[in-house]
Amino acid sequence: MKILIGSAWPYANGSLHIGHLAGLLPADVIARYYRAKGDEVYLVSGSDCHGSPIAIRAKQENQSPQEISDYYHAEFCDCFEKIGFSYDRYGKTSSEEHISFVQEFHRTMYGGKYIYEKEAPQAFCEHCNTMLADRFVIGTCPSCGERARGDQCDACGTVLDPENLLEPKCSLCGGQPIFKPTKHLFLAISKLEKELTAYVDTHPHWRKNAIAFSRRYINEGLRDRAVTRDMDWGIDVPKEGYADKKIYVWTEAVLGYLSMSKNIAGQRGEDYRDLWTEDSRHYYVHGKDNIPFHTIILPALMLANGGKWKLPDDIISSEYLTLEGRKISTSQNWAIWLKDIVDRYHPDSIRYFMISNGPEKRDTDFTWREFVNSHNGELLGAWGNFVNRTLTFIGKYHSAIVPDGEINPEISKKIPELYTIVGAMIESGNLKEALDKVFAFVRFGNKHFDTERPWITRDTDPQKCADTIFTCVQMIANLAVLLEPFLPFSSAKVREWLAVDNSWADKTVPAKLPIREPELLFERLDKNVVEEERERLRQV
Repeated sequence: MKILIGSAWPYANGSLHIGHLAGLLPADVIARYYRAKGDEVYLVSGSDCHGSPIAIRAKQENQSPQEISDYYHAEFCDCFEKIGFSYDRYGKTSSEEHISFVQEFHRTMYGGKYIYEKEAPQAFCEHCNTMLADRFVIGTCPSCGERARGDQCDACGTVLDPENLLEPKCSLCGGQPIFKPTKHLFLAISKLEKELTAYVDTHPHWRKNAIAFSRRYINEGLRDRAVTRDMDWGIDVPKEGYADKKIYVWTEAVLGYLSMSKNIAGQRGEDYRDLWTEDSRHYYVHGKDNIPFHTIILPALMLANGGKWKLPDDIISSEYLTLEGRKISTSQNWAIWLKDIVDRYHPDSIRYFMISNGPEKRDTDFTWREFVNSHNGELLGAWGNFVNRTLTFIGKYHSAIVPDGEINPEISKKIPELYTIVGAMIESGNLKEALDKVFAFVRFGNKHFDTERPWITRDTDPQKCADTIFTCVQMIANLAVLLEPFLPFSSAKVREWLAVDNSWADKTVPAKLPIREPELLFERLDKNVVEEERERLRQV
């Protein structure tokens, strides 16, 4: 089966923080699982490089928008490599492959019945002497009364237009913008209400936040949205009379899933259209603030284009992550930057915490105390301990060779069942539950080792000792495979030691296999780390 996994495109105007990671990491876990199953995976994403925020930052720093976005794109790529993201293609919206795809997609869409032209107000700041992107207009949300940007209210999730805000202001200078009429192309989303309603209603398995946000968006009345904008930095509009405008960012960045997967298909010598049949399965992974762009906007663009595009199957939409009890704030520098944490801590430790304690279905809080306890208690104390005690025992008492024993029959039965159960959980996006299930088996393995007491039976009953260690080796080999989507770095080491591949099927390590002296999978984190990291936060 062909599996498309689209991971949200981070905006290339600043560094990523752990909140971004929490929303993106599930994509890699799902991709690694499907590859292990033998499916053909397209894990795609990229850096969102266009729009006014980047252009304004470039002006402030006396650089070009291309230089700013390329700098952060390179930083993102470095972080993703260190954390173990296995993208099949991580591109950027400023690349020619994306630009040409988007222009052709839009050109086709402009010829259909869902695009029309009309005049609409666009915010202009007289003090800054510039047209303002929607997100640079701030004010009060007319729906909930909270502070909001001109494109969306983060408090209630309402998608907005700047002119709808109460008491609008320019976020750059604080002045009151004026709204100038200007000609634009619009996508008639309102004409697609029947199709979009049916689409959302036929996906009851989505997470509650995705269903709630999408239905609310529809029930409040679908509004037509501009697909062009007055700005200097972006993709040229492929239509005569629009030379002074660009394609609106929100209608081109989401098409990156299509452009990047087309690139992969070309590299593999495959027909790109085969990825969009009903025989494939498509996942879209992001934070809850991006839900309507994947459940309403992207499907609307696909329908308006008229191509035979498969609409998203699975929406993996995370909730919010806070930091030490406070909302993450880039402006106040209250954040743990991804570029810093990946250089200071084991990537599997970060990945484990973000899945086991992450905001999968509810808002969660990152604390350094819980992070250290998670590392020392679960990764070091449970998984690392089980591996080390078993393999060290073999080295010390069995001449570094797997003993000739028989696997415990009850455990032998549990292993294939575990592959089925955990696999189903991953496929449905229940990653925390899947990881908890595997670690329950890790703890069961440690308990089995303690109960069977091989340090005693090696003298009193050598065959029973051999059976115990042989059983533990089989458990460890299979645990390494089950954990590989979550903890690829430590799992790869264990699989190498036991000479097993990562295919999603139960493994058997043969007796008399030589075992090299194991190294520690994880080092203990000193509890002083908690205060050191908290102090680092307080200093900013």
